[in-house]
This record gives sequence, structure tokens and C-alpha cells, in this order.
Amino acid sequence: MSSPVPGGEHTAALLEFAVELARAAGEVTLRAFGGRIAGVAKGDGTPVTDTDQAVERLLRARIRDRFPDHAILGEEFGVDAGHPTGRPQVRWILDPIDGTRSFMAGVPLYGVLVGLEWGGTPLLGVAHFPALSQTVSAAREQGCYLDGTRTGVSSVSRLADAVALNSDPGLVARSPVGAGWTTLSEKVAYTRSWGDAYGHTLVATGRAEIMLDPEDLKPWDAAPLLPILTEAGGRFTSLDGRATIHGGSGLSTNGLLHDDTLATLTGPPTPTP
Repeated sequence: MSSPVPGGEHTAALLEFAVELARAAGEVTLRAFGGRIAGVAKGDGTPVTDTDQAVERLLRARIRDRFPDHAILGEEFGVDAGHPTGRPQVRWILDPIDGTRSFMAGVPLYGVLVGLEWGGTPLLGVAHFPALSQTVSAAREQGCYLDGTRTGVSSVSRLADAVALNSDPGLVARSPVGAGWTTLSEKVAYTRSWGDAYGHTLVATGRAEIMLDPEDLKPWDAAPLLPILTEAGGRFTSLDGRATIHGGSGLSTNGLLHDDTLATLTGPPTPTP
């Protein structure tokens, strides 16, 4: 059972800190951004740069200075349990550069992601895009904001009028929902590959209706997305329909199209013998 989330003023203060944190980290990325950046492959084959690591160190240091008892999970340096107090665990989840390949290539659609779990419940999320000077933020029961202005999902109610996004067409084609994506692509108005967290925030701010990450979605990729999409009036689930950041896949929609999109992607259930 998840623990009760904190009251509004406390949550608002945590969100303000998270926004400041993401923007400070974004400034570090901009010192290196703008041309081709070298990186190395990690054990899972994904790239990492010196800037990824420097940004996560900054994020961790500022959290540790302000909240020494909070736990931290980050993409580059793993788990820091903090100093447990017996109260519900508060855990920050960090992706210092979401879309590292975009960052390395000088493409401005990368972001700094900051999420917070309270007793296992996603409480707030921030997706800051430094090269675009855009910040999408949300906290439970406090709404979703684009650069401080309340925002939300579109009112599109037909797949035929929807814009559908994904991070990597080749990855989607090879995924278990590849055939479903092909079918979905034929039903929607058009598709684009404005990917990673940026695509999910386009859905949250009403600029697209569907965003798919079919597999290999880690908690630090998803942590801000569930509160952001929920507070924007949309939905974020794994491909088995669970509202979780730990499902390994992610589907964001404006809510109105979620069930139809899931059904199109995954097809009818396999009959039980």
C-alpha cells in the first residue's frame, strides 16, 4: 500500500525545488551543446558523455545538500539510499540528459528529467528542455504547466485527427507492437519521430495526441511522465495498461484516445486454450 502524499504547500515547495534543479542542470548541458559531442557506449549499448555524468553529479549534490534523508535513483550512478528516517521513503529519480543521442548530434530535443516518488507513489515531475528554454512541470492535484502557464492535452477524440509520435521508427518496427504501429499509422492523421521525453510532453501540452516508447523505457525515462500526463488530463501507461513508471514501456495519450490506441497497438487478446 502506498503512503499518503504530502499536503499542497509541501508538494508545491518540492516542485519549485525540482524546477530550479532541472534548470540549473540544463545550464550545464548548454556549455557543451551545439556541435558534435563525443561519447562512449555503456554496458547496455546506450551512449554516455562527460556532460551526462557532470549533470547527474550536480543534481545529486543539490538534492543531498537540501534533503540528506531522501533517496536518489539516477541513470548514471544508480541508487543512493539516503539516510532512512522511518518515514515514508522519498526518492528522487534522475535522467541527467534524456535523449543523449540528440544532445551529442546538436539536436535541441533533449531534456533534463526530474521525478519524485513519495512512498512509492509518483508525486511530481519536471521535463526541462534547455536548448528550447522550455519547462513542463506537474505535481499531484496541482496541474501541469508549460513555463509557468497552465496547460493540458488536446480535445481530439478521433484517431483520424490525431498526431502520433515515437522515438525511433526502426525500434518500433522491431518491437512486439510493430504491426500494431503500422495499423495505427494508417488510422491517424500523420506520424512523426519527435521522440524521447519531448514527444510525451507534446502530448501533455496539446501539440500531439499519442506518443509511444514500446520497450526499454527505464524508471528515469518515465518518472516525470506519469504525473505530467495525469495532471494535464491525459494518460500514461505501460503497454499492458498499467499506470506505472516501472513497466518497461510507455504510452502517452490525451486520454480520449488511450483505449483505442492500446487496442490498435496490441491487437485482440490471444484466446485461452
